[in-house]
Amino acid sequence: MIKYDEIYPEYGFAKHKGYGTKEHIEAIKKYGLCPIHRRSFVKNFV
Repeated sequence: MIKYDEIYPEYGFAKHKGYGTKEHIEAIKKYGLCPIHRRSFVKNFV
């Protein structure tokens, strides 16, 4: 997740490791999905 954080810093992957924290969900709402997001993971809150 640290490498993905370098590519997609707006999502904060290094901090939350991809878990659905409040900050992560807010970033998805603000920036949309990036190529590594699982669609099944985000379907409940996007």
